[in-house]
This record gives sequence, structure tokens and C-alpha cells, in this order.
Amino acid sequence: MTDRTPVSFGAWSSPITADLIATGSIRLSEVSLRGDDLCWLESRPTEGGRYVVVRRDSRGDCEDINPPDTNARTRVHEYGGASYMVAEDVAFFSNYADQRLYRRDRGDDPIAITPAPEIPAGLRYADMQLTPDGRTIVCVRERHATEGEAVNEIVTLPANGTTEPVVIGSGRDFYAFPRVSPDGAKVSWVEWDHPNMPWDGTELVVADLAADGTASNARRMAGGPAESIYQPEWSPEGVLYLVSDRTGWWNLYQLDGTDLIPLAPMDAEFGGPAWSLDAGQYAFLSGGRIVCVYGQDGIHHLGVIEPGKPGVRDVATPFTAFASIDTDGGERVAVVAGGPVIPGSVALIDMASGATEVVKRSNAAEIDPGYLSPAQPIEFPTTGGKTAHALYYAPRNRDAAAPEGELPPLLVFSHGGPTGQTTGALNLSIQYWTSRGLAVVDVNYGGSTGYGREYRERLKDNWGIVDVDDCANAARYLAGQGLVDGARMAIRGGSAGGYTTLAALTFTDVFAAGASHFGISDLETMTTDTHKFESRYLDGLVGPYPEARDIYLARSPAYHTELLSAPMIIFQGLEDKVVPPSQAEAMVAALDRKGLPYAYLAFEGEQHGFRRAENISRTLEAELYFYGKVFGFQPSDEIEPVMIVNEG
Repeated sequence: MTDRTPVSFGAWSSPITADLIATGSIRLSEVSLRGDDLCWLESRPTEGGRYVVVRRDSRGDCEDINPPDTNARTRVHEYGGASYMVAEDVAFFSNYADQRLYRRDRGDDPIAITPAPEIPAGLRYADMQLTPDGRTIVCVRERHATEGEAVNEIVTLPANGTTEPVVIGSGRDFYAFPRVSPDGAKVSWVEWDHPNMPWDGTELVVADLAADGTASNARRMAGGPAESIYQPEWSPEGVLYLVSDRTGWWNLYQLDGTDLIPLAPMDAEFGGPAWSLDAGQYAFLSGGRIVCVYGQDGIHHLGVIEPGKPGVRDVATPFTAFASIDTDGGERVAVVAGGPVIPGSVALIDMASGATEVVKRSNAAEIDPGYLSPAQPIEFPTTGGKTAHALYYAPRNRDAAAPEGELPPLLVFSHGGPTGQTTGALNLSIQYWTSRGLAVVDVNYGGSTGYGREYRERLKDNWGIVDVDDCANAARYLAGQGLVDGARMAIRGGSAGGYTTLAALTFTDVFAAGASHFGISDLETMTTDTHKFESRYLDGLVGPYPEARDIYLARSPAYHTELLSAPMIIFQGLEDKVVPPSQAEAMVAALDRKGLPYAYLAFEGEQHGFRRAENISRTLEAELYFYGKVFGFQPSDEIEPVMIVNEG
């Protein structure tokens, strides 16, 4: 690098552009194998973020199952997931506009099979399962009225839509994972109540299912208020399996009567936080084998559990992060997964030969590895004599060198959730920064998943403290190691990560700038002005409301804006129902009162997480422009200027 003309960190020229990320990237999820058909769900930013079910047949030909005027996205729990189901020549999907279920037989137009709601999008459906005779659908339904909290249920309905749904599971606050046994005689599901979230405490229920879609004899089989049951599945032989964290780690079990038999006890995670209903980390192969995904130290592994053999046999793949998995019941495994140099992709793995076929990449661009910075797992000291985890990405660009003695600015990424996890799979939105000469540390702060229940519960009663401390200490650690410029460190995050960002900028003096993407500024409003799924989430993260109202106010950046001292850029979707625009507007008003430099970009039509290509691109470039102004570098990109209030 020394024979190249020195260019300041942040000003490096990169082929990883905002437009390439926004228009060349799609979101891939929910893979399924049905006979010779491979299906998946993709969200297309160039179509306004529309979700499309794609089916590839045995010849490799692909078709969109839902027509251009539909959007296969459900709003159950607001985060949705499990919005479609395919069985032979018929497909079912939830349409975003009206939230009704639609059936599409191959070659025909879709028809609605659920009744029109009395209020717009008032009846929502997700996680459909078809009985073996193909006549009945079992699924989660969420009913909304003009007043009061939404009602969640398990319902059955005829697959041809001839009669209205029948409720077979009700009375609990939430439901997930309805699963029908191979003989159609039983149905299982997971249920839980406020204030628990699905990773806190859930229960597994099994009921008898009749041919007419009614159910009886529902009984609790496992779980409780302090045990998280995840992804129950019936094997082809009619045995019920599940994931439980009763040992402190999400491990796989077989249900035997009321006993749970551990299959491969490990200090590893075979489950994850069920934010969306499409969660799943194992499936069945022939011969009683189970193919599974497990995580250790932030890295995912693919493995096989074989009958009568202890432990898990690892399977070599190019992937280190898996988001979805399914099988054809034989030797073929379909995944959505990514690796250090492979973006999230739909892939087929042949378990007999070990061959892997990448079918569809979330971004088709071929990036020279010389512009890519691999994730480096780090463990660093944090508050209370503990250690925390993160992934560090050093600046890297094959064409660039920095001036002698200059250290790079640092961006601290705070992931959403907060009960979530960042992984080391190739993420061009991180490489966008590192290839321009900024260092990135993506922090799995205390409270993150992937490191066992004890680590996850560090955030109990401590949101806004543990996460902020860990992000600040990650930055201090890297500066202390001489890897980054301690005077040019910024923090950024979206949603819950946006809250951590705002709290860090309010309650610490570590960061010289920040970027909040639809971040939470007033914790109190998250108990009174948010959707049902998260309306009691903060009971465990902060304290019961209103009894702990003083704590909510004490940890809310909006009530302590006199402590703000760093420039900030804020992004917000104006139709966000999870974190309403009022949250961003409160911080904008405070920054204005204090005379601090700030920029505010609000987007019409965007909700929680931006889906439109033009807004994704604008957000990336605007954030780079803002850091350039604050940290004193001139980006090489041609960027439409951002209005920075109080600049200079």
C-alpha cells in the first residue's frame, strides 16, 4: 500500500456504491422445498419493497407466484414472517394491502379464501400449515378492532375458502408455530402471555385435530414462564421435536410423553429470537436424521444429528450465517445463508455428495475480495469485570493507502432488537464503510442472542445501561489498541439499536457523532404508543410500567437532551407504527434548541425499516456525507448535499 498515493480514511473510492446496494440487493427469506420445486421469498427495493414468492422448478425455470399487484407480506405481530405456503400445484399467501389469505392454483389467478375484514387489514394470517389431505389450513390469526388490543388465535379454515375460519386455540396473548402431525390427527403450537416475549417463556400445546377442522383435548406438554420453547416440528414418523433453553442454551429435544430427551447437549444455540414467524433452524432428512443449524461465538454451523449417534456431525459449507432451512425429506437441503465472501443467498446442499449450488444471491455483483473486509470476532472487557462480544472490520481497499500516522474513524454498529444478534456473513452495507476507509465494530452487546440465556439476560432491567456500556467499551478498546482514531468515533443503529445510539450520545461522551435510524427516544411511549407484540417488552428490559415510570424517564434521551453534545443525523419513516415519527421529532427539536449540528431526513411511505431503493441509497449517502462534514474528510462519491442545521 505504501507505493500508492495516500488518501485520507473516509475519502477512498469504492466500487461498493449506495446504488449498487439499494438497487442491486434484494432481501431473501423463507425457503421451502416441495417435491421438485424450490421456493423462497424476496423483497425487491426496486418495486417499493414488494415481497414476492418465487418458485423454481426442476428445469431451473423461475416464476413469481403472486402477481405484480400483490405483496406477500403479513403483519401478524407487525414483524410478520411465514407469509406463504406452497403445496404441489397450489400456493397460499397473505396479501399486504388487505391482509387476507389468497389461494393460487398453478395457471389460475389468485382468489381470496378468508373473509373481508370489517376494518382495513383487521384480520391477519400467518404461518399456514396444510393438513395431509390438503383440505384444511391451520394458521395464526390476529384480529384487530377499532378499540382495544388485538386478539391472537390459532384457527383452521378450508383450503378452498368455502367457510369461515374456526378458532381452535384462544385465550392466550400470543401464538406461534402451528404444526400438524403427518397423520393429521394432532396439532401443536406455542403460546405465551404478556409480559413475556417468545425468548423469555412460552408453552408447547398439543391438541387432537378432527377432520372437520375442530380441535379438542388441548394439553400443555412443555415450557413455562422461564423456559423458551422454539420451533416444534413433527417428524415424518410422527414424533414431535422442539428446541428448549431449559439448560441455558437453546438445544434440540425429542418429546417422549411429557419428557424431553436431549439430542445433542451443547453450549450452543439451536434456536433464536422469534421476532418473526418464519423462524426455524432444523428440518428432517431421510433415515431419521435431522439437519440443523447451531451457533457458537457468533458463527453458525450446519450439522446432522443421526439416530443412535451422540452429538452433531458438522457439514462443511461456505456459509457462516443461516436464516432459513428446509429439506425435501431426502438428501436435499435448501437454505438462505451467507458467508464471509458470499452475501445472503438461496442455496441447495446435497447431503449425499456435499455439493452446494447457489441459486440466488441477495446481490449479484461480483466484488473483488481486495475491497472486502472480513469479520474478526473480538472479546473485550466491559463494565463489572465482564467481557462482551463484537465483530471488528478493519478498513480495506486494494487501491488505497492512508497518510502515514493517520488512524481511521470508527463506526460502532448497535444492532436492533435489542434481543437479536449480528453475524459475520458478508454485508455490503458494512463493506460500504470499510471500503471507504472507515473501521466498523458490530457489537453483540450483553442481551444479544447466540451466547446463551445468561448472556441474553444481562439486559434484564438494564436496557440503556448494559448495551450502552458495551458499545462504548468496544470503541474504547479499539482506540486503546491503536486501531482507530479515538477522537473520531461515531455510533449508529436502527430501531432498538437507534435507542442505544441515542442513549450513548446522551449519557456518555465517548462518541463525536451519531446516526439514528428510526430510533427510540422516549421509552415511555413504547408502552403506550406501540403495537401489541412489543407493548410489554420493556417490562423485562426496564421494569413494569407504570410502577417503574421514573426509570423509563431516567433512561429516555428525550428527557435529558441537555446532556447532548454531539452532532447527529436522524432518519425516520413517516408511516412507522413500531417507532412513531414523534420519537425522531422529539430529538430533532432538542438538537435545534441546543444549537447542535444535525440533519433530519423523513421518508413518506416508509415504515419500520426502509424498503424503497431510492430511500436506501439516499440514507447511505447522506450518512457518509454527514460523517465527512463532522470528521473532516471529503467523500470521493458525488453525493447530493444534505442540509445540516446549525452547521458551522
